[in-house]
Amino acid sequence: MLTSMRNFSIAVIAGDGVGQEVVPEALRVLDRIAPRAQAAFDYLRFDWGAEYYLRHGRMMPVDALDRLRAADAILLGAVGHPDIPDHITLNGLLLPIRRGFDEYANVRPAVLYPGVASPLSGREGGSIDMVVVRENTEGEYAQVGGFLYQHQPDEIAIQTAVFTRRGIERVVRHAFELAMRRGKKRRVTSITKSNAQGFGMVLWDRTFTKVAAEFPEIETESLLVDAAAMNFVRRPESFDVVVASNLFGDILSDLSAILTGSIGLAPSANLDPSRRYPSMFEPVHGSAPDIAGRGIVNPLAAILSASMMLDHLGLPEAAVAVERAVAAVLAEGKVRTPDLGGSSSTREVTDAVLAALCD
Repeated sequence: MLTSMRNFSIAVIAGDGVGQEVVPEALRVLDRIAPRAQAAFDYLRFDWGAEYYLRHGRMMPVDALDRLRAADAILLGAVGHPDIPDHITLNGLLLPIRRGFDEYANVRPAVLYPGVASPLSGREGGSIDMVVVRENTEGEYAQVGGFLYQHQPDEIAIQTAVFTRRGIERVVRHAFELAMRRGKKRRVTSITKSNAQGFGMVLWDRTFTKVAAEFPEIETESLLVDAAAMNFVRRPESFDVVVASNLFGDILSDLSAILTGSIGLAPSANLDPSRRYPSMFEPVHGSAPDIAGRGIVNPLAAILSASMMLDHLGLPEAAVAVERAVAAVLAEGKVRTPDLGGSSSTREVTDAVLAALCD
């Protein structure tokens, strides 16, 4: 029986630094898997980022969200430049997209693949398999506040974290639903700091307890963020789905990436689960200006981000095939970039993934 071809419009923002190197590699993988998935990808390429800022004084044009809105998904490489303050690059591109498209669930898997060494002793492939679900649109990154007596000796800066019952409830519920779908340890861990933050984090705790009652089959735990950082190192194998505020999730997901071998293996998805707007997929590693242009950046985080995008687009078999190809390359251990102790180039790693897809 013939199956009709599915067409998808993908907005591509390679961005800055190594983003310019890893995004083309992810597109090579998408182009290879497309016929098997009976899909076709139309790439809408945008040259936004630091170079755009240096030319135009802004990270992306005024109508950027309108131009992105028609896409089925967004693939982002990296944002950041050593000559531009991070708060400009972040608030000029990444955060407006996340907020404008209500991408409230930032999902960051961390898997210790066979063949990859963890900096923690005694951990074997498969022993660490967690997902950090980070609230992505409010919390500590809400940018509510301001300066008083700016640039004067008695300058005051006020930074307000914003927590809403709606915002907490929906990201916590997403974490529980993800734990149900994963069907592994069936555990959701909430990250809090309500002993010191007696308003926002107390609301977080109460809301987590309320949502947890709807999922009696899911085991729960609540950890203070400092204890969570300790336990990520001490017992990482005990975590399944971790749900955290914007700041706590950002920090802990970087820690989980390093525990599983390299931040060059860490993908992420910025999801609008309601699918009103396009979701955005990006590697966690950032623009890495210290290695940009050398052809040695690990493309696997971008490729795994593309795999997450395939799953979101309703192509789960293609997503699994890409992840399995990545896992096969890592398990074989012959082709790997310097961050994993090898000497292979970015392109050679992608070539190995493409070969594994054909096996």
